[in-house]
Amino acid sequence: MLINKNVFFFLILFSVFNYGQSRKSEIGIITDNDLYTSSKNDMYYTNGLAIFYRHLIKNSKLDISKKSVEFTIGQYIYTPRFIDSPEKEIMDRPYAGYLFGEIGENIFYKNESVFKANFQIGYVGPNSYGREMQKSFHSLVGYKAVQGWGYQIQNALAVQTHFFYSKKLFPRSESKKIDFHFQSEANLGTIFTGASTGFLTRIGLKKLVPLFDSNLHGGAMGSNESEFYFYIAPSINYLLYDATIKGSLFNSNSTVTFDLVPFRFNGEAGFKYRKKNLNLFYVFVYRGKELNSRTISGYFYGSIGVSYLLK
Repeated sequence: MLINKNVFFFLILFSVFNYGQSRKSEIGIITDNDLYTSSKNDMYYTNGLAIFYRHLIKNSKLDISKKSVEFTIGQYIYTPRFIDSPEKEIMDRPYAGYLFGEIGENIFYKNESVFKANFQIGYVGPNSYGREMQKSFHSLVGYKAVQGWGYQIQNALAVQTHFFYSKKLFPRSESKKIDFHFQSEANLGTIFTGASTGFLTRIGLKKLVPLFDSNLHGGAMGSNESEFYFYIAPSINYLLYDATIKGSLFNSNSTVTFDLVPFRFNGEAGFKYRKKNLNLFYVFVYRGKELNSRTISGYFYGSIGVSYLLK
């Protein structure tokens, strides 16, 4: 089990960037861990960490409310169910790490549609330092040793694109406490290739903020609104390729790999909150069965995020 301890680093970062008066920027940290849902749940997607910075950019189009550029650095770590044995025969998912840098553009339309396009470059494999990160932390806090990283997915260069689109449904509805959105996203690259489609519902614990000013998809910059709402987002995912499961597209150097289950159900539900410059969220995430092995199942994890709008 890996728990992130980057809160102090985050506080230092946003204090350094905290200048000006227009709230045109946002800095934040997102940490994913199966521990955030259950102390007994330690498998498959075991840890994730991403640090991001967003900034509003010039917009001259009348139908667009705002545009922003976003920079992210992150690391994801994947393990099988049983991590205290080096025997590859009992592994029901490959060990894998993914380290990446990302740049993207976010467009928020006045009709509450959202479009995002991102580009990532990085590595899956030993160059991601997933093994070192997990083993060091387990040693530090006295968790059981992780035995199977010798069979991890070998180095694969990541060149990734990601596209996301959201459209508000029933735009003439006069409800101020609930709204509905259709969402689709696609990944294309050397690590992940696939697509998802589904629906999202926001239920406000106070009056909902329009999506172009909401923290749901990162639109809070330039807005003074406060928010507190629950949301739920079921989706159907088709996965054509996943290098953390199948290894590199360009070689067969990885010892433990599996065939994919192409279609699966995914879902998430959580709370998001904003007061003045502070954004907080907690999300419960479920992912359906991803690959063909005897013991694997769907899995779940929690995601916690903190961000700050820079004055």
